[in-house]
Amino acid sequence: MGKFFKKLSPARIIALGFALTILLGSVLLILPCSVQDGVELKYIDSLYTSTSAVCVTGLIAVDAGDTFTPLGQFFLAALIQVGGLGVTAVGAGIILAMGKKMDLKGRTLIKEAMNLDSGKGIVTFVRDIFITTVIIELIGAVLSFTVFVQDYPVPKAIGISLFHTVAAFNNSGFDILGNFQNLIPYRDDIMLNLVTCGLIFFGGIGFLVVREMWTKKFCWKTFSMHAKVVLSVSGLLILVGTVLIKLTENVTWLGALFHSVSARTAGFSTYPLGTFSNAGLLVLTVLMFIGASPGSTGGGVKTSTFFVLLQGIKSAATNKSEKGFRYAVPKDAFRKAAVITLLALAVVVTGTYLFTILEPEIPLMDALFEITSAFGTVGLSTGITPGLGVGAKLLSIFIMYIGRLGPLTVASLWYFSRGERVSFPEGNIAIG
Repeated sequence: MGKFFKKLSPARIIALGFALTILLGSVLLILPCSVQDGVELKYIDSLYTSTSAVCVTGLIAVDAGDTFTPLGQFFLAALIQVGGLGVTAVGAGIILAMGKKMDLKGRTLIKEAMNLDSGKGIVTFVRDIFITTVIIELIGAVLSFTVFVQDYPVPKAIGISLFHTVAAFNNSGFDILGNFQNLIPYRDDIMLNLVTCGLIFFGGIGFLVVREMWTKKFCWKTFSMHAKVVLSVSGLLILVGTVLIKLTENVTWLGALFHSVSARTAGFSTYPLGTFSNAGLLVLTVLMFIGASPGSTGGGVKTSTFFVLLQGIKSAATNKSEKGFRYAVPKDAFRKAAVITLLALAVVVTGTYLFTILEPEIPLMDALFEITSAFGTVGLSTGITPGLGVGAKLLSIFIMYIGRLGPLTVASLWYFSRGERVSFPEGNIAIG
């Protein structure tokens, strides 16, 4: 078995790790001790829930609060935590906790999984990830508890607060309030809305940016180009999304802000999205497609990809170099951003096409929204998920898996580098 893993590329090991974790989670969730008495849980729904948790999505075929026992909810929270941190990072953390050294293969895996530039300082980085996660989630749990304790007994309020914090920081829109209500009962609670938005934001900007903000004492001038891009694009998307949602939907400014933040891969909702107009759903779809940032707990094509794509288009239109924040954009960045975006579009369009074949009675906008939510590992839905057939659920499972790994990573799984043996003369092709 060890020889088998040594022959695999880092991308394949990461993909296999996520797949095995999903399968293990599906078994844990369907155990009798995980399911409430009198509730029948089909394996396809257990597999769907496990995939949604490990891929930190939040799409639900069954309600977590009405289906799972406290133990089952603990398993679900653990799957969300493992999925958010990354199977590779969790494995590395366990190795370090056991006092063992990380070999070169392990360091390469962490580098690939977290989108790091080099393998230097990997051990310190992994430790920082766990410390950061514990601190932020504890703060979030304490603040959330002050809200939930007003409606639930102390023991249950503690459990809900911990689960909610894990789900929010890992950008997974699961809740255990029951009756598929998500956070609708708390749409006007300023504290819970802002705490949840804060957890989503810090989970979505990436561990690299969080660590840089802390070590550089929140001094904007000293931030790297990556941190400035992530923070500025994230802020701009939140602002624009809030305004557009408020203009199209009958929601409060707090509700518009919450959904603008949540649509960037978190999946919580304080208003039933089935009542949103096509214009509002389109705004959320675009936000879901762009998603969070590299090295974060979220999905989508990522904010930095979106930034580089815009800079590349601007450069081609104005014949000026690609730059931002007094830095030049790396030469190959635009090509990589374009490839990722085109692959992502291909996944969403193909997925939506297949989805409409499998579920012909579902409106196209709802189908596009559902597939984009699955790809962006968001978890928002217009309410169609529980009624999907087996085929549509399997398709959604596959889309969530691709979204968590990233389309470029999935494409590279079948790539074998053998070098160019034949060169061809440069041709001429008309563009535009």
